[in-house]
Amino acid sequence: MPSISRARVFATTGNVSDVRTIRIGSGAGYSGDRVEPAVELAEKGAIDYLVFECLGERTVALAQQARMKNPDSGYDPLLEERMRAVLPLCAARGIKIVTNMGAANPEAAARKTAEIAKSLGVASLKIAAVVGDDVLDACKAGDFPIMEFEGSIKQLGNRLLSANAYLGAEPMAEALSTGADVVITGRASDPALFLAPMIHAFGWKMDDWNLLGQGTVAGHLLECAGQITGGYFADPGYKDVADLARLGFPIGEVGEDGSLVVTKVAGSGGAVTAQTCKEQLLYEVHDPTKYFQPDVVADFSAVTIEEIGPDRVRVSGGRGTKRTDTLKVSVGYVDSYIGEGQISYAGPGARARGQLALDIVRERLKLTGVAASELRFELVGVNSLHGAEVSAHAADPYEVRVRVAGRTETLREAIRIGNEVETLYTNGPAAGGGAWKSARDVVAVASVLLPRELAKPHIRFVEA
Repeated sequence: MPSISRARVFATTGNVSDVRTIRIGSGAGYSGDRVEPAVELAEKGAIDYLVFECLGERTVALAQQARMKNPDSGYDPLLEERMRAVLPLCAARGIKIVTNMGAANPEAAARKTAEIAKSLGVASLKIAAVVGDDVLDACKAGDFPIMEFEGSIKQLGNRLLSANAYLGAEPMAEALSTGADVVITGRASDPALFLAPMIHAFGWKMDDWNLLGQGTVAGHLLECAGQITGGYFADPGYKDVADLARLGFPIGEVGEDGSLVVTKVAGSGGAVTAQTCKEQLLYEVHDPTKYFQPDVVADFSAVTIEEIGPDRVRVSGGRGTKRTDTLKVSVGYVDSYIGEGQISYAGPGARARGQLALDIVRERLKLTGVAASELRFELVGVNSLHGAEVSAHAADPYEVRVRVAGRTETLREAIRIGNEVETLYTNGPAAGGGAWKSARDVVAVASVLLPRELAKPHIRFVEA
C-alpha cells in the first residue's frame, strides 16, 4: 500500500487538524487523451495513485467489435504507449495504477501490461484484471426494457453487439488490497475508479453512504482530467486560462474523512479555481440530489467549494444514500449506416456557390432514388451548428465547407450519398476543392437496468 501522509489541513472553522490523506492523480479523461500530463503527475505530483479514465459509452461497443475480429484485442489502443511511459516511474515511486483501459478485454490488457513491464525490466509488478462487466448473455435472457426509447433489448436482434454493466469500486479496491500494483477493469463507473483507492487506503465500509458519497464527489471532479484544470473551460476574453498547451492534470488530496483539495503540479499549465471546479461538478449531472452510481446514490446539493490558495480548491459537503438494487448497463448495437460527402468553396461568392452545391445534391438524391431515413445539408462555418435561422443575417464568409450526410439502412445506399458530393468536382459550381467522402456503420448506445446480482465481477491476476 502507498504510504498515507498525515497532512495538517485547515478545516472550515479555521482549526488545524491531522487527517490521513492520499494523493490521486488523474492521468486521462478519455481514450485519446494526452500522455505527457500523466508522466508529469508520476514524476512531480508526489501521488500515491494514478488513474486513467479512458472508456466512453460507445468506446466499449467499438472495442467489442475489435475483439470479435481478434480475441487478443479489444482494449484501449493507447494502453501500450501509456504503460511504457509511466510503468517505470510508478514502480520506482510505489504509485499504484487504476484504469478502465481494459475496455472489452481486461485480461488481454493485463497480459499486454505484464509483457510491457517485463520488457522494461519492471518484473516484480502484480497486475489485476477485473472482469465480469460483460453481461450480454444475461441481457439477452432477460429481455429488459430500453431506457431511451420504446422497446426491449430482444428487439435489437442480431444488431446487438455488447452489453456491459457499470461496475462499482469494490472489486477494484479488493484487487488493491490483495496487492495489485496495476488494476485494469473494463466498464466501470468513472468515479468508482477514484473511489476504489479511497476504500482501499482508508478501509471505508461499503455501506457508509456519506463517505461513499463524498468519495464520489471527488471521483466525479477528477474523472475528466484536464476539464477541471482549465481545459474545455477556457473562453478567450471571458474565461482566460494560461498555458493550455502545457495543461496540467488534476491531483485530488483526499482525506480519510472524505475531505478533498483539488490541485495540480506546480508550474504546469492551466488553473484550478472555484469556477473550474463548479463547472466540472455539474458536468453530465441531471439531478444533483440523486447522482446514481453502482456504489451509492450521491447527493451533490450541499457541496461547498472554496479557494484556499493558488491552484488549491477545497471541496466538502458531499453526501450519499443507499445504492440501488440495479446496475446500469450500456448496450451497443448497429443502428444504421451513415453516408457523407464534403467539398470546399472559397473566394468571392463562396457562400452562394456552396448553397448551389447543396441544392444540386439534394435534387440528385431525389432523382436517383437514394433511400435515406434522414438527410442533412450544411455549410460548415455558416449554419452547421445553430441552423439557418441564427445565421441568416451573418456576413458572408470568405470560405465554406459543404457537407451532406444521410442515414441509411444499407452500406450501398450510404456510399451513394458521398458519391454525389464528389461529382460536384466536374458537375457543380466553379472552383470546388478538397472533396472527401465516407460510408460507415453507426454503433449506437442505449441503456437498460439489470438486477445487481446478475453481474458477477471477479479478479484475475497476472504476474509481470
